[in-house]
Amino acid sequence: MKNQNQNSIAMAIKSFNTPINIINLLSSFFLFACGITCGIIFTFYFKNFSVNLQVINGQILNYSSLNSQPLSLPPPLPRSIIPRLGLNEYIKPINVEHDMSDEELLWRSSMVPKVKEFPFKRVPKVAFMFLTRGPILLSPLWELFFKGNEGFYSIYIHSDPSYNQSQVDESSIFHGRRIPSKEVEWGKINMVEAEKRLLANALLDISNQRFVLLSEACIPLFNFSTIYTHLMNSTKNFVETYDQPGPVGRGRYHPRMSPTIKLPQWRKGSQWFEMDRDLALEVVSDQTYFSVFKKYCKGSCYADEHFLPTFVSMKFEKRNTGRTLTWVDWSKGGPHPTRYYRSDISVEFLKKLRSESSCEYNGKKTSVCHLFARKFTPHALSRLMIFAPKVMQFNH
Repeated sequence: MKNQNQNSIAMAIKSFNTPINIINLLSSFFLFACGITCGIIFTFYFKNFSVNLQVINGQILNYSSLNSQPLSLPPPLPRSIIPRLGLNEYIKPINVEHDMSDEELLWRSSMVPKVKEFPFKRVPKVAFMFLTRGPILLSPLWELFFKGNEGFYSIYIHSDPSYNQSQVDESSIFHGRRIPSKEVEWGKINMVEAEKRLLANALLDISNQRFVLLSEACIPLFNFSTIYTHLMNSTKNFVETYDQPGPVGRGRYHPRMSPTIKLPQWRKGSQWFEMDRDLALEVVSDQTYFSVFKKYCKGSCYADEHFLPTFVSMKFEKRNTGRTLTWVDWSKGGPHPTRYYRSDISVEFLKKLRSESSCEYNGKKTSVCHLFARKFTPHALSRLMIFAPKVMQFNH
């Protein structure tokens, strides 16, 4: 047993003293030492190394360390060369052919500056908003009405999406004035949505101060300067409101509208309105009353005859005249007013529309109660073009 142990030790010593094993051992020790040395060197190197990124003229520059030479930046442009944006981009009217959704449009148009005084020169304008099925049927008459008054009005058109507006001559003042439109059904809530859509688009132009809703069958009864002055000097709005008992008035009220809208507050009136900017902002911003109408005013309710009259009467009655500026004849009865053709047009007839009534304007009695009239057919256009300029004194 003793001899076996001695032999094992002798063999181990012999193996250790073999030249090849000694070389392997020394190689391993050398590699180990090199690894430790490199680790120490890199540790101290990266401790004092910093990486800095700077963007110049669109390029990313990587430069190291505290001892680097400072970069030479291009000199700033002289102030005389830098264009001044100022308020131009803010006050510039948005293109009517935008791609905003209704939600985005109503939100954008409801923005109101708290400072009432404008820090720039501004010419107040009247927004003429046409709610139509297709083209402006009496456009030649309106072209004559607007001629020479550029800068004092804006035009907005809401027509059926199926209407091909490329048919409008590029030289016409109505060219390119159609807002993003949706389908409208007579008497339905989507007609009120179209009215709000027109108001919202017109509000995007901060110069628009008065807002008139018209149809393709409307005509002006006075020249532009008379209508412009009448609207701009008015201290009130013109939204027709009245309480009508019976099935076509209070009978259209839905009990579930209460308590937001109660039966005694229910009103009726013409959809053809005229209002100032403050009221227009209230209309596009309202969600409470419109949501009630949208939910319960269906079928034979005819939302376009009740929403604005009820809303304005409830919230802004003191600022409203309670009458419309658009003349119409309901004397023959039925669901639609009288239509006028070529044979109906005469100087006497037009004069009658201009001064037949009596009303109050800014606290005083006046015979100028209507600035517009309807329903005129395209057949009446030829005689309107003959008589209207003389009676209405266009270009004066």
